[in-house]
Amino acid sequence: MDHLQAMRVFARVAQLGSFTKAAEQMQLPRPSVSNAIQYLEEHLRVRLLQRTTRRVSLTHEGSAYYARCVQVLADIDDAEALFVDATAGPRGAIRVDLPERFALHRVIPALPEFFASYPDIRIVLSAADRFVDLVEDGIDCAVRVGTLHDTSLVAKRIGEFDQINCASPAYLERYGMPQTPEDLPQHVAVGFFSSRTGRDLDWEYEEDGELRTVPMRSSVSVNSGQAYLACCLAGLGLVQMPRENIESLLESGELVEVLRDWKTPAMPVSVLFPHSRHLAPRVRIFIDWVAGLLGNGNNG
Repeated sequence: MDHLQAMRVFARVAQLGSFTKAAEQMQLPRPSVSNAIQYLEEHLRVRLLQRTTRRVSLTHEGSAYYARCVQVLADIDDAEALFVDATAGPRGAIRVDLPERFALHRVIPALPEFFASYPDIRIVLSAADRFVDLVEDGIDCAVRVGTLHDTSLVAKRIGEFDQINCASPAYLERYGMPQTPEDLPQHVAVGFFSSRTGRDLDWEYEEDGELRTVPMRSSVSVNSGQAYLACCLAGLGLVQMPRENIESLLESGELVEVLRDWKTPAMPVSVLFPHSRHLAPRVRIFIDWVAGLLGNGNNG
């Protein structure tokens, strides 16, 4: 049994809490994963993992060994990277998760330029505006727009999006133009529910330097940026969304900005990755490239 490979298998099982998921992600037969763990436990003469019918968890000894494994494997990867042919460049697959509209309108159109510089990197991209578990789903990094709540992940802020309040002409014809936040109880918003809590997000605006929130009535709630915009265009309610990529709709009159003096604060854009996962050079390259797309935090 290759001791280094056994350590990599153990680390992935520890991260995922599952032999089966580790086998799938590492593209190994399920028995090979079991054999690797058995080899380590026999070699170390300790129980590393506690198996139950539902989940695999670390023992006390396993937790200590896992922490050292992560560091050792990271050091080995860094050492090997020193001797990679510099002319070959970074290679391998990167699994990334992006907000849907950000992926469609900012990242995907720019990917030909990325691949021109890094032809040996392959991007596996998910973009569904849903909650994903980076460790369990094997995601190397994710981009998130808005306030972050998951403190178990490393977050690096890479930019921000200005937000505006919008409505369609059809909506304004039916409900009228809101003049101040005091008019909002007589209006309807398109709900956007959090995939984390299932609850609609409140309407937000700044007044006298303070952030205020208003719970809004809604006839429809969505959890997709594309669906959110489509509902607004259909006249189903007011929305708050980044100005990013809707300038043409504002110019054509398909969307109308409302409550200009009561905007919500800019939405931070961050890239996240697990504490326990060593960032391969190709992942660092992708993160820096995405940050560059946002003008290093000066996007509006």
